[in-house]
Amino acid sequence: MVTRRFFLGAAGLTTSILASAKAAPMKPLVVSTWDFGVPANKAAWSVLSAGGRSVDAVEAGVRVPEADLRNHTVGRAGYPDRDGHVTLDASIMDEFGNCGAVAAMEHIAHPISVARKVMEKTPHVLLVGEGATQFAVEQGFTREELLTPESREAWQKWLKSSQGYKPVPNRENSLGTPGGPGNHDTIGMLALDQHGNLAGACTTSGMAWKMRGRVGDSPIIGAGLYVDNEIGGATSTGVGEEVIRNAGSFLVVELMRQGRSPEEACRQAVERILHRKKDRPSDFQVGFLAVSKAGEIGAWAVQKGFTYAVCNASDQSALYDSKSTV
Repeated sequence: MVTRRFFLGAAGLTTSILASAKAAPMKPLVVSTWDFGVPANKAAWSVLSAGGRSVDAVEAGVRVPEADLRNHTVGRAGYPDRDGHVTLDASIMDEFGNCGAVAAMEHIAHPISVARKVMEKTPHVLLVGEGATQFAVEQGFTREELLTPESREAWQKWLKSSQGYKPVPNRENSLGTPGGPGNHDTIGMLALDQHGNLAGACTTSGMAWKMRGRVGDSPIIGAGLYVDNEIGGATSTGVGEEVIRNAGSFLVVELMRQGRSPEEACRQAVERILHRKKDRPSDFQVGFLAVSKAGEIGAWAVQKGFTYAVCNASDQSALYDSKSTV
């Protein structure tokens, strides 16, 4: 006979077991877009492996390519717009749904850290242009010239050639050379810490030779980045206009909410973009990278060539080729 005392005791034991399970450490991991995600992941891993928060990890991680003078698609050495201005975009999102972003910001080398200040120090989500720069300086960031000699040389060669802007698929994973570079992209990063909490970051200098004032998907929450700590997180890479039109990263997370795996969610988001592009061009790239709450990883791209980096306790520098539709 099951007594009330036995039932309550069993219920208490079950509650205790569930509480212990919830308290058990997760296996942390960090993923990011493109080959330059490998060194970025290592910086993030130094935070995660010490028991740190996922939001601290992603900020530390993407600061690495932001500071890399060889990287002309992210941060201080980014290629300028057609008027010679280096403008930077970034967004960050933590496990509580807090988010911050900056767009078209000049003269500040680490937009991801300014985006975090927007998240933590203001009631806003997005600051742009001179207002973003002003805020950064008020927060103690150093105002500096971001147009490096190498980037200036590449821009001047582009001006002489009189060529219009045209995305070059998959040049994002090459550091390039002056005059012949990969002309745009992004590092998007997602991390899961030992507490089971997710965070994400996305940062870029945007399209080289873009129109003055152009902003892509990277600083747009729901487009270039989205994190739901109950479900998972997603980030994007490639031609930002196509991602924005489809609220791409939000779409990936919502598809995971409906039961899709991260890979399947990324695939369906890519297919949505292609379905809406009636001419189905072969000369542009969009890729999505996602992580579930359980730590499952998935990626998919419009076409071959998109790579993503994974770092966890067993492998510090894994690099994978994404599956693709075209």
